[in-house]
Amino acid sequence: MQSIVFEQFSGYLKGQGKSRYTINDLSWQVNAGEHWLLLGANGAGKSALSAALTGEAKQQSGTFKSTFNSTQLVSSDVQKQLIKNEIEHEHHSLVKDFIFPQNSSYNHELRTKLIDAFNYSALLERHFRDLSTGETRKLLLINALSSHADLVVLDEPYDGLDKHSCEVLNTLLETLSSTINFVFVLNRLDEIPPFITHYAYVNQGQLQHVLNNPNAEQRADLLKLLHLTHTALEIPQPDDSQGRAEYTADTLIKLSNAKVSYAGVDVFKNLNWQINKHQHWQLSGKNGSGKTCLLNLITGDNPQCYSNDIQVFGFKRGSGESIWDIKQHIGYISNALHMDYRVSISALNTVISGFYDSIGLYQKPTESQVNTAKQWLALIGLGDKQNSSFTQLSYGDQRMLLIVRAMVKHPTLLILDEPCLGLDEANRQRVLILIEKICAANTSTVIYVNHHAADKIKGIEHYLKMEDFN
Repeated sequence: MQSIVFEQFSGYLKGQGKSRYTINDLSWQVNAGEHWLLLGANGAGKSALSAALTGEAKQQSGTFKSTFNSTQLVSSDVQKQLIKNEIEHEHHSLVKDFIFPQNSSYNHELRTKLIDAFNYSALLERHFRDLSTGETRKLLLINALSSHADLVVLDEPYDGLDKHSCEVLNTLLETLSSTINFVFVLNRLDEIPPFITHYAYVNQGQLQHVLNNPNAEQRADLLKLLHLTHTALEIPQPDDSQGRAEYTADTLIKLSNAKVSYAGVDVFKNLNWQINKHQHWQLSGKNGSGKTCLLNLITGDNPQCYSNDIQVFGFKRGSGESIWDIKQHIGYISNALHMDYRVSISALNTVISGFYDSIGLYQKPTESQVNTAKQWLALIGLGDKQNSSFTQLSYGDQRMLLIVRAMVKHPTLLILDEPCLGLDEANRQRVLILIEKICAANTSTVIYVNHHAADKIKGIEHYLKMEDFN
């Protein structure tokens, strides 16, 4: 029988920068015909264990044996490394070069089927670096699932996918589960596939509470470890020690007949949108529909903002305003920001950097700002990690820090572009409650982007669907 066996295994995996993920004295066996689900809090070691299954851990002691023919891993780390390689080597590869590589073995019939299922044919001639987050994740899934691998490890496979793509993936995984063994890392309890045979709660790099084909009651007891609510959370008061400029007019943002196009192809067009103070918005749309492009027009991170009729905080784009005239009023979290935030500063200084809209901290903060940042860290359960380096924290903990970094100055406009990507159930619930409290306090106007219907925010009553402008 094919299997992977760890016996008193200790080793490590390289993380970002000089950081390491360590595995100590692990004993675990995954057999053919089994489908595992790894659950646990951010930083518990789930991603390290999933990567170790594919042989990526450097062994220090114990044994590791695999009789599977081939294993594949889909994860945010794999996705980031692919993007990093493309940028560092100044490649301009087309998507088809990744999908149909030369001198590589794969199931051509299945790969073609997956391309059709994800409606991916139209992207084959596009440059890889022009793909959205969700489109890149689909590329990894297509390649892994059709690679002849008999064990596929999926670390948050649904992250970045729109609702329709999640449904397509669910159907594909259930069909393929008869021929491929799967190990899942999932933070969202509503994404658990019905064919899972083994549940394991991960804590400090160890498997705890392993359940083999559990009944409903056993499963519920395990999930209670994750499904926490934080109704008593209170948001720290704004820090006014620097006398931040306040924007008092009712209209914050106004776009008239906005349009973004690349290589002659419109991403969206004829988009009219006005955001007034205390009007909270939810922005939705399929992968590649232009959600992030639209947000970048507002923040000034897309150069096409200067060829559009856009008014932001009283400035008409291109009228001589500085980038800081705009960004002083905005708090922002997005997948792109997370990718760019690679500085080795402490968790505390990461939050404080939100007062200065900087990646890293280059000014001496006030005592009041430091105290406010510490209150935010305590609020999200990271008070004991205030001196830890940002790059050494888990992806989920990094995400939580960047979310409170966006919130810390109580900005006039708070832009949350899929803020819950990569968060476990407890922290996802905590973030949703935080956003609801921000909406209720009306100190910030919120634009919230997400794909999941379950992540609705009480207080958001205005909706913009990108499909109306594609």
